[in-house]
Amino acid sequence: MEKEVITESEEETHQLAKSIAEELQPGDVLCLNGPLGAGKTQFVKGLASYFGIDPATVQSPTFTLIHEYEGRLPIYHFDCYRMEKPEEALEIGAEEYFYREGVSVIEWPEKIMPFIPEHSRWINIESLGPQKRKFIFGNDNK
Repeated sequence: MEKEVITESEEETHQLAKSIAEELQPGDVLCLNGPLGAGKTQFVKGLASYFGIDPATVQSPTFTLIHEYEGRLPIYHFDCYRMEKPEEALEIGAEEYFYREGVSVIEWPEKIMPFIPEHSRWINIESLGPQKRKFIFGNDNK
């Protein structure tokens, strides 16, 4: 079942992420789908804050591909934007992260679709203005 939420500011996006973080368990995988500038990393900052991680340390891992943030529940933050083929995810050990004791958050998950676990939760993000975002929560990439 899909659910839509609209946020009007970065702070509201952070609060929304915190409310989602309350439900997360070790081994959960969140797939954040949306264009550049949609607010994916801002959403991750909100998740991080909930788990006691300084949101100022959260950056899009575009060049390193994965950032690990240690908190009450670790966050493994992937950015697959620069990947040219799905197999590159295997080269960086992505599948191992999906089954660790933290939460995997994947930006640009469509780049590694063959390796996304079935139990993943999808969040589609649309920009509706400079600060306004629409979040569509579902269990698949539609």
